[in-house]
Amino acid sequence: MSEPIIATPVIESMSTPAHARAFKELNEEWIRAYFTLEPADSALLDDPEREIVAKGGRVLIARIGSEIVGCGAVVPEGHGVYEVSKMAVSPRYRGRGIGRRILEAAIEQARALGATSIILASNRKLANAVHLYESMGFVHVPPEELPPSPYRRADVFMKYDPRVFGFRQ
Repeated sequence: MSEPIIATPVIESMSTPAHARAFKELNEEWIRAYFTLEPADSALLDDPEREIVAKGGRVLIARIGSEIVGCGAVVPEGHGVYEVSKMAVSPRYRGRGIGRRILEAAIEQARALGATSIILASNRKLANAVHLYESMGFVHVPPEELPPSPYRRADVFMKYDPRVFGFRQ
């Protein structure tokens, strides 16, 4: 028996309370599975409109039909630097390329917002996520090259390779 065909997700900006709830729930699920929810997590997840969108960032929602299957955020850090943050895919849909689609959309959003640099902080326990970032052009950098991370769990620090992104040097 072959795998069922899964529709390509639609990636859109957060625009409803249901989107905000899904953003929170999807992220809390993976964070609690691997780590402890930290104050910086709660700040972003409890009010993404105020903490991300109102500050010039974007929250992206991936859906198939009416079902929200993933999310991610592009958070402004100042001076043209944007952080890819809070990426999550529903456990039922992992391994189907949805995370890659969300990351592609996040990179495009950062570019549209005028990013001169895209960064992220992760954790080596999230090996699949780190591999995805590497495959999309992120390179490992020392933590001191990035703004300080508010997450105690962060032990992987990455920056989007400007040659891949097409920034002028």
